Amino acid sequence: MKKLISLILALTMIFALCACGSSKEEAKTETPAAEAAPAAEAAPAEVKKLVMGTNAAFPPYEFISDEDGETIVGIDAEIAAAIAEKLGMELEIVDMEFGSIITSVQTGKIDIGMAGMTVTEERLKNINFSETYATGIQSIIVPEGSDIASVEDLEGKMIGVQESTTGHIYAEGDYGADNVTAYATGASAVQALLAGKVDCVIIDNEPAKAFVAANEGLKILDTAYAVEDYAIAIAKENEELLKNINAALAELTADGTVGKILAKYIPAE
Repeated sequence: MKKLISLILALTMIFALCACGSSKEEAKTETPAAEAAPAAEAAPAEVKKLVMGTNAAFPPYEFISDEDGETIVGIDAEIAAAIAEKLGMELEIVDMEFGSIITSVQTGKIDIGMAGMTVTEERLKNINFSETYATGIQSIIVPEGSDIASVEDLEGKMIGVQESTTGHIYAEGDYGADNVTAYATGASAVQALLAGKVDCVIIDNEPAKAFVAANEGLKILDTAYAVEDYAIAIAKENEELLKNINAALAELTADGTVGKILAKYIPAE
C-alpha cells in the first residue's frame, strides 16, 4: 500500500511539472509583437553644407551688415543662398583675404568662391567657373581736381588697387609693378588715395560708387578701365557641383531671381 501511494504521488508531481512547463512555454510564444521594446527611430539625414569663400569688403557684392555688424550680405551672398536652396543645401559663408579664395577652392577648404570674381584665362588654368551671373566694370577713382581725366593719363602715375583683383592684374600688365601699389582691401586703397599715397585707384564700379559716396573729394572717371564677367569659382575636379550650380543658376536667371537681386543692390540709373 505504501508503495502504491508513493507511486501515485510521484506521478502527480511529474504531471504538475509538465503542466507548468507547458504554460511557461505558451506564455513565451504567445507574447504579442506589439509588446516588444520599440525600435529606435532613424536619425534625420544631415543637410549638406555649401561653403562659400568671399572677401566681405566689396560692396554691394559682399559686405558686413550694418544691422548686426557681423552678417555677410550683398549680391553674391543672396545669389549663393538662392543656389543653396535650389540644391537642398545649407549655405555657410567664410570671410577671407581675396587672394586666398582660389587656393581655398583648389584645396577643398571651401566649395565655391564668390567675390565679384572675374573670369580670366589665367584663373581658368587653376579652377573652373560657372556661367556668368553679372557684368562688372573696372573704374578709376581720382581726387576732384586731379589731372587724370581718362585712361590715357595713367602713364607714369602711381595706381592703387586691391591685391589679387583683376584691377591689380590689369594695372601691372599695362603700367608695370613699379607704378602699382596693392592693398589688402579696396577701402585701404581708397584711404591711401585720400592720404595722397597714390594718384588714383582702379576698382570695380559698384564698390567705387560706394567709396566715393562715403568720402568727400573723390570722383569716378567717365571712362571705364575694363569690362568683365563675374562667375562662381569651383574646383576643377568638382564637375558634379559645377553642373548642379549651372543648372540652379539657369533656373534662377530664368525666373527673374538673379535680376531682382542685382536690381536690389544696383538700382537702374
